[in-house]
Amino acid sequence: MQLTIPDELLDRVAEKFRMLADPTRLSILRALMAGEKNVGTVVSETGQNQANVSKHLKMLTEAGIVRRRKAGLQVFYCLDDPLVDKLCSLVCGAILEEAKVELDKNRKMLKTWNKS
Repeated sequence: MQLTIPDELLDRVAEKFRMLADPTRLSILRALMAGEKNVGTVVSETGQNQANVSKHLKMLTEAGIVRRRKAGLQVFYCLDDPLVDKLCSLVCGAILEEAKVELDKNRKMLKTWNKS
């Protein structure tokens, strides 16, 4: 059965995809998939600067994808949307499968080319 999304919700769907359409935000989400982390750890694991990570964490928090917890002077972040992990697994699995198919095609092409 196919799910029909009402027109009124399409903007919300588009916003969710927009949040996931940025490599920096994806890098941050990948870091948070391992569990709750403070900003410094996210900065270290993503290789981004503090200002950039903070800006993207704010966006992800406002979108409801990430949850923020303050403990003293530190702020910790964790995933707050179970869809993110499922969607990333689905997309990454599909990309991996595409890469395997492409690799097989290239191997066959090289075998044929080496024989000529």
